[in-house]
Amino acid sequence: MPRAAPPTPPAPRPASPVGPASSAEPRQRLLEAALALFAEHGFAGTSTRAIAQAAGTNIAAIRYYFGDKQGLYRAAFVEPLGKPQDGIARFADPSLSLRAALAGFFTTFIDPMRRGEVLEHSMRLHLREMVDRSELWQREIEEGIALSHQALAQVLMRHLGLRRADDELHRLAFAITALGVQTILGKDLCLAIRPRLLAGPAALDTAVQRLTDYALALVRSDAARRRAPASSRKTP
Repeated sequence: MPRAAPPTPPAPRPASPVGPASSAEPRQRLLEAALALFAEHGFAGTSTRAIAQAAGTNIAAIRYYFGDKQGLYRAAFVEPLGKPQDGIARFADPSLSLRAALAGFFTTFIDPMRRGEVLEHSMRLHLREMVDRSELWQREIEEGIALSHQALAQVLMRHLGLRRADDELHRLAFAITALGVQTILGKDLCLAIRPRLLAGPAALDTAVQRLTDYALALVRSDAARRRAPASSRKTP
């Protein structure tokens, strides 16, 4: 009786272009190098050769991990600080008190400030995309920032006892968000004028607490306005 042929072994996976020690580390090095260079020189002004050299890899590694330069640029735009919607879980849980929800919301702004140069480079890259009104920035609004805004609006609706998000509710949500945005965008000014307000982990923890206090005051003000007679709420 003839013996059955042995099963065909599976085809080996292509070897990594950065050698047998490859893991997430070379990908991370590429991401960090690309973020710094794209932030400084923009997409057109940054070559894949320069990125690979800065990361200590070769150009083939970019193809291996990201497909092409555009794929690496998208990853550098999105991954280092995460997507805006990634932080929704920190404040959207209906079981949270309003203070706890707002503290979670502001943590999503303050935690990146613990990342040092990663935040600096990410901010510069995002500002480039905002000025150019690129497809990446539009996607960030539609798939990230808008979702986070809607989640905050839902939190405020619950705690204000509203059935729908009216214009004033959205205005309140934008005002609360502005506290976090200004803290990040005004970081350099703060460090120049009053550095101890943001210098070190304890100062950043205090920043979350104070921003939460300010936001609670805004919510209380809006609640009081809604309780006032309709005639006194009219604006000229």
